[in-house]
Amino acid sequence: MKNLLAAINAKYIHSNLAVYSLRAYAQKHGQETQIAEYTVNQTLDGILMDLYRQQPDLLCFSCYLWNISYVEQLIREIPKVMPRTKIWLGGPEVSYNAVDMLEEYPAISGVMRGEGEETFLELLEYYHREENGGAGGGLLDIPGITYREKDGSIRETASRPALDLSTVPFPYKEIGDFRNRIVYYESGRGCPFSCSYCLSSIDKCLRFRDIELVKEELQFFIDHEVPQVKFVDRTFNCRHDHAMAVWSYLKEHDRGITNFHFEIAADLLNEEEMELIRSMRPGLIQLEIGVQSANSSTIREIRRVMDLERVEQVTAEIREAGNVHQHLDLIAGLPFEDYRSFSESFNRVYAMKPQQLQLGFLKVLKGSLMHEKTEEYGLLYQERPPYEVLSTKWLSYSDLIRLKQIEEMTEVYYNSGQFHNTMEHAREAFPDAFSMYEALARYYDSRGLFQVSHTRIARYEILKDFLGEYLSEEQMDEYVQWLTLDLYLRDNVKNRPGFLGESRVSPDEAAAFYKREEAERRYLRGYEGYDRRQMRKMTHLERIGGTLCLFDYRKRDPLTGNAAVYEITEHNVRKDV
Repeated sequence: MKNLLAAINAKYIHSNLAVYSLRAYAQKHGQETQIAEYTVNQTLDGILMDLYRQQPDLLCFSCYLWNISYVEQLIREIPKVMPRTKIWLGGPEVSYNAVDMLEEYPAISGVMRGEGEETFLELLEYYHREENGGAGGGLLDIPGITYREKDGSIRETASRPALDLSTVPFPYKEIGDFRNRIVYYESGRGCPFSCSYCLSSIDKCLRFRDIELVKEELQFFIDHEVPQVKFVDRTFNCRHDHAMAVWSYLKEHDRGITNFHFEIAADLLNEEEMELIRSMRPGLIQLEIGVQSANSSTIREIRRVMDLERVEQVTAEIREAGNVHQHLDLIAGLPFEDYRSFSESFNRVYAMKPQQLQLGFLKVLKGSLMHEKTEEYGLLYQERPPYEVLSTKWLSYSDLIRLKQIEEMTEVYYNSGQFHNTMEHAREAFPDAFSMYEALARYYDSRGLFQVSHTRIARYEILKDFLGEYLSEEQMDEYVQWLTLDLYLRDNVKNRPGFLGESRVSPDEAAAFYKREEAERRYLRGYEGYDRRQMRKMTHLERIGGTLCLFDYRKRDPLTGNAAVYEITEHNVRKDV
């Protein structure tokens, strides 16, 4: 019997923890169970052809918001070319409407609801018995499934009790498959909170993997120099001793390569945890913090528990330490949040100065409390996945369109990190941060720039032209310097863009600098063995605001990716903070 666990990921660098966990739990059938991972960027025909070549007896799809449309199209075609293949679905996108899925798609044999490890194993045991004519229980004896009987009727078994997470074997023993991808890992399941827009709140059984197992598995990632491991725990720091044990282990065993990503509640961090975080290597961990809204009425209505003042204090202390990437989230379309209220939420989170500010839009998920309250909130949302909000009693569709444009400007000019200095200083020319991105969005919209694919250099040119409408000619001379700094912090651009004007470092001055013997000894430490031409390729000289600066692209900030910058003087070199 050949079993295939299929995952269609959003990007190639992503991996699907669920299918690897299912295979690991069913390891007694490991030889006959394979995994196939695809992406939404592949053609449906290509995926269908690959599935056909593998000819599985049992085909199981892992279903999420980002791939359910692909899965639905595939399960219409698969029976035509593989009529004997039994198709099962699992995952959050089908767990709460399993009967509807079976009624709409006659080719589906069944749906695994909720946690799938034990269910998948028992399903394999059932099909083995059926294939070999052995005695034993039927599908009706497997908890957590909705299935189709041979007569076409649909049956649903009782939900399955929560799994002991420590019984799931480590899914990543073949780590070579993940060398260029993000590895997802979980040390706990369930969530202590009850946010109305989230499905995680439905699983009230909060449990953790045995900490000694977790340490062994973290060491495996560290030893294999995995670039990034993302914990999928919904609120990683909800249990203090668990968070301290994991973070302490990472600090003590760090080898300077692997980055670990955690989703946390910042207001739950205590001083002991903060002290530990401040002591870590820059880039060892990064933190994702879901603020969602600064509107107190909204926070109460969505049943979220958060001390926003404490969040502001904690994020400020972490930022001051300068060693942890912070990613803060907002959600547009929540109840009691109108356009003006959202602008206030944006400004308050923007003032926390995270490395990334994610402006997301409400997804109305089946099974969530938000879904039940659509009529009460006047909530309209798209019928197709990801069921994104269109309007509410408080937010019109036209306002949402404006927020979509502001989201794009935030992604390009803030989250990219490529325009940091320019945008930080440009903020002074506007009433607040939201107004600046709002004005930039209007500028793009009025000139049809949203419909065009722009190069990074073009983005600089557009920003310069935009600022020219708000600043004097004298001020623009200063801002061109900020644009110059931002450009060369990221890349050693050899073909100088015209909007920067002539270089303020003459060819003779640059040649003289790289000819100086002390350039190798004093200014370019670590370049021993490189000739002057090679050093020029790996560095850049630029005069900014009267200061001669050396950009060193071999040394980059682990949080921002910016090149190290040194001020060149007659007597010394110092890092430009």
